[in-house]
Amino acid sequence: MGRGTRLLLASVCGVAVAGVYAGQPVLGPLGHDLGVSRDAVGWFVAAGQLGYLAGLVLLVPLGDMLNRKNLIAAHLGLVAAGLAVTAAAPVAWVAFSGLAVAGVFAVVVQTTVAYAASISPPGERGRNLGVVTSGVVAGILGARIVTGSLADLWGWRGSYLALAVLAAALCVLTLAALPVDVRTGTGRYGQVIRSLGGLFAQPTFLGRGLIAFFLFASFGTLWSGMALPLADEPWQLSEAQIGLFGIAGLAGALGAARSGRWGDAGHAARVTGIALAVLLVSWLAIGQLGWSLLLLIVGVLALDFAVQVVHVSNQHVLTTAYADRTSSAIGGYMVFYSLGSALGATATTALFDATGWTGPTVLGAALALCALATWALAGGGRGRDQRGRPRLTAANR
Repeated sequence: MGRGTRLLLASVCGVAVAGVYAGQPVLGPLGHDLGVSRDAVGWFVAAGQLGYLAGLVLLVPLGDMLNRKNLIAAHLGLVAAGLAVTAAAPVAWVAFSGLAVAGVFAVVVQTTVAYAASISPPGERGRNLGVVTSGVVAGILGARIVTGSLADLWGWRGSYLALAVLAAALCVLTLAALPVDVRTGTGRYGQVIRSLGGLFAQPTFLGRGLIAFFLFASFGTLWSGMALPLADEPWQLSEAQIGLFGIAGLAGALGAARSGRWGDAGHAARVTGIALAVLLVSWLAIGQLGWSLLLLIVGVLALDFAVQVVHVSNQHVLTTAYADRTSSAIGGYMVFYSLGSALGATATTALFDATGWTGPTVLGAALALCALATWALAGGGRGRDQRGRPRLTAANR
């Protein structure tokens, strides 16, 4: 896989996932314009996440049956349509519908990750996944920067329209520029779905999935709720200023872009534990938001670095363990991601309304602790095979 292909696939991931998270820095004006109360605005993010969950189960397994290159293009086109509907929404239910559609087809991210894994030589898989999945975090965090800036110029609708145009442009570009598709398996749709269900009984898959659930619930707690206290006293920041905090998160995430090489070297399990400890400690700094923006920035850097390291390590482990069904493995894994993100998005706004920033801080730290405990209970730094039996590698002998 050449550098141009890696960057194109990373861009696909970034734009697709940005549409799911673009509402986070503008939840206040979005809810105000569409008549949604402050304690319920988290559902603008959760709608996309729940759509994403449906797409993971129903659409991602198609990548083990059909031409992934064509699937990527088709899903990007439908993401563009959902975002355009959201931009034009006159009432809340239309916006929820558009976000759900964009979320369903944003699972193009997982088809793209599976595509990248399948065309990568084994010794470069972690490196390529690190670059491609950096586009996911860049999209999640970069959406805040773009949305916040465009909201000041054109309102929140302008940001969704811009993302719709980008998704449509990438739809055309992927058809023209991606290499020939490589598929890892065939079969009937029902068989592939049943195979996906069977993964949930595999200890390696279940352990990494539960880590992802707690990881992204903690991540969502920060990023879905942070705009609310920053817009309140004592800071009273604008949407554009709040969006700039995405730069700190982006720097932290991109700092971990090379973490896939640690997986190539056999250190994925050990590195996961270290990164989860960093995630837990990051909430000590994030909890100081009420009096120190500098400590908040430090916490954001650490949190997003840790999240990206764990996410890349998880996908490296799963695409190696289930190389014959990478789309199903990645799709099933991301079910945990979607449920966790939706939990974080809805819980943090409700907690903030009731307790201020203290409630989301305690929740985020508790979720990080649960992820670390899951890692330890699942075997910690010891390698394991698909059935959960200890497996020796050069890294953990």
